[in-house]
Amino acid sequence: MYTISYMDRTNVSLALDRRISSMLGDLAMDDRMKGAAAGIFFLGYILLQMPGGYVAQRWSAKKLISLCLATWGICAMACGMVHSFSQLAVARFFLGFAESGVFPAVMVLLSNWFPAGERVRATALVCLSQPLAVAATAPLTGWCLGVFGWRVTLITEGAFAILLLPIWWLFIFDRPKDARWLPDEERGYIEKEIAAEGASLEPIEPVPFWRILLRREVFLLSAICILYSSDAYGCMTFFTSSLRNREFTGLEYGILFAIPYLITAVLMILNSWHSDATRERRGHAAVALSLSGACLILSVIYREYFWISYAFMCFAIPGAFAVLGPFFAIPAEIFPRAYLGPLIGTVNSVGSLGGFFGPYCVGWLVSVYHSVSIPFVLMGIGMLTAAALTFLLPKAPKTIGA
Repeated sequence: MYTISYMDRTNVSLALDRRISSMLGDLAMDDRMKGAAAGIFFLGYILLQMPGGYVAQRWSAKKLISLCLATWGICAMACGMVHSFSQLAVARFFLGFAESGVFPAVMVLLSNWFPAGERVRATALVCLSQPLAVAATAPLTGWCLGVFGWRVTLITEGAFAILLLPIWWLFIFDRPKDARWLPDEERGYIEKEIAAEGASLEPIEPVPFWRILLRREVFLLSAICILYSSDAYGCMTFFTSSLRNREFTGLEYGILFAIPYLITAVLMILNSWHSDATRERRGHAAVALSLSGACLILSVIYREYFWISYAFMCFAIPGAFAVLGPFFAIPAEIFPRAYLGPLIGTVNSVGSLGGFFGPYCVGWLVSVYHSVSIPFVLMGIGMLTAAALTFLLPKAPKTIGA
């Protein structure tokens, strides 16, 4: 499900590359408009994050995601039917709106199914669908763009969400107690572990949600999320710009686009596994962010040597994804479970502003300086700043409301 979600939000990065698709010319767009089209997705994406987390926590994550699947499939297909930049912007905005409830709902599902000792690996495996979506579909998308054109490609890939809906409805359950295929002993163990974990984080006295939102940790988590989201989507949207002046085919562009995301998948697994093995979160998040920031800056320094610069980019891209497992395990370990859904929705909603400003600012700077060097260095500095901020987060759970 999340693989399809990520494919539908990122395939436009390849479709808007004028060397392998006519979309940019057909819609009379420039680099600034390209960045805006990619980033406007996140203006819609922020709208249902907090209410989506609340609905998933209080009602049903499974049902909420089912509604999102149907809606975002329609919106993704609409992106292939547009005839102007303004129509594309509207379709991308509503695609973001349709997908905005998915992430907090998924985090609620994981918190219902996995105890703390397994949650980082579970989160990483779900988030692993993000780089794998790019790695698996970028070569295919690049080939389809060259053979069938951008309209057929976007409409076809958008339809996958609707096709997945009946499978999701039949095989996913909100809690272990609803899954009759699970052995009674295992079901009881999971429920008992999660209940005990939740009880240990409950406040001594009732605390209103607005007080939770004003905690220092929420502002830190949001700031870190903004910085790595700016990097993730700024790099993704303009990554192919670093391949300019090279005679690659559409398929070759897709393969070169995919390789960093294959490396990302490996690093995500290793980082999440070690984080769970050591029960440490901050350091693992900081290492991922630092690796990305340093390699992004080095890719610019060695930009005259294409393959060296490309190699650094292959290790610059993973940081914004390898951080997800340990990063989103932190809220579940320091905040009461009753607030977890809307809280993660809030952090991801604020952080999603980076998904808009990253591509938009990179596009603006590229249109001014005709190079990705300056924006890539700025994003690298942002990732190093995010790495430093992680050490201001608490090491261990705190008592809330004391």
